[in-house]
Amino acid sequence: MEEKKIFVTKATLPPKEEFIQYVDKIWDSAWLTNMGEVHNRLEKRLSEFMDGVEVVLTVNGHLALELALQSLKIDGEVITTPFTFASTTHAIVRNGLKPVFCDIKEDDFTMDPEKIEKLITKDTKAILPVHVYGNVCDVEAIEKIAKKHNLYVLYDAAHTFGERYKGRSVADFGDMSIFSFHATKVFNTIEGGAVTLRDKERRKALDFLKNFGIADKENVPYVGSNAKMNEFAAAMGLCNMNHLSEYIAKRKKICERYIERLSDIKAVRLNKYGSDTEYNYAYFPIVVEDRDKLYDALAKENIFARKYFYPCTNAYECYKGRFDENLTPVALDISKKVLTLPIYPDLELDSVDRICDIIRRSL
Repeated sequence: MEEKKIFVTKATLPPKEEFIQYVDKIWDSAWLTNMGEVHNRLEKRLSEFMDGVEVVLTVNGHLALELALQSLKIDGEVITTPFTFASTTHAIVRNGLKPVFCDIKEDDFTMDPEKIEKLITKDTKAILPVHVYGNVCDVEAIEKIAKKHNLYVLYDAAHTFGERYKGRSVADFGDMSIFSFHATKVFNTIEGGAVTLRDKERRKALDFLKNFGIADKENVPYVGSNAKMNEFAAAMGLCNMNHLSEYIAKRKKICERYIERLSDIKAVRLNKYGSDTEYNYAYFPIVVEDRDKLYDALAKENIFARKYFYPCTNAYECYKGRFDENLTPVALDISKKVLTLPIYPDLELDSVDRICDIIRRSL
């Protein structure tokens, strides 16, 4: 009998009846989008959850990032990392800005602050680091550099929803943080995203930008986009917020089981977890020399891990000839060795054991 397929992630859904209650209310109101009651309730709840930051909901995390950059009204260069999802680099380029790639730290895969300053030029306007696999960037070092050179800092925080660093919400670092609420994230609104910030004036600009740049019925001060979250997506978010702590607790148990079963294998390097961070256990990355062999061994057993992130964004075909991936050697090396293993609340521990058994046999 063929074993059931296990994918790297799976959408987490609340009890159907909870969502249907919201659907019935939305149906009765016939208010489906354009910042309705459910949308506004979710913004308020997320703000309270993340230490009172301003929250601007969007249709997805990518447009949240594009509009956050647009709200700065900058040109020139943005220092970022190539060890990230396509969205980070694409958002910079689609804003007419030039990404300048900084290498990563080998231990936690986040931007290496020691390599930032040598990349700063007269054209540098912002730093866009990425919290990776739930690992929070060295926010203190990055803030110090940004203040010294008068640069904006925007964090791509798509991997760290719900986390706290030294007791402070991860949403409250830099000038802005950007989150994705995609279906496969720790917290989802089916599709969705958000920008978090403290600047109330920039918050107004983002509200305009996500609604075609419209300020009121007769005034359009911005060249905006259509990035509004609809009521059904917001309803899913409110439902999932009720179960977030439960989801994270289940993910933590899976993470601990992986660590228990794999930590003695010298050929496997596990993610490190620091005492300063309250993690969401969004991903479980491992670094192995013969990554592709292990990937294939798992796939033969109907277990579908992910080469995430591979390739680095500065090696993408669409950027061929524009960037040199060899200038970020640590990111390039890790991208060829990293594999994220299946992790989601409904994943059974027996399945985790099966995955670990295959890894042990393969390595």
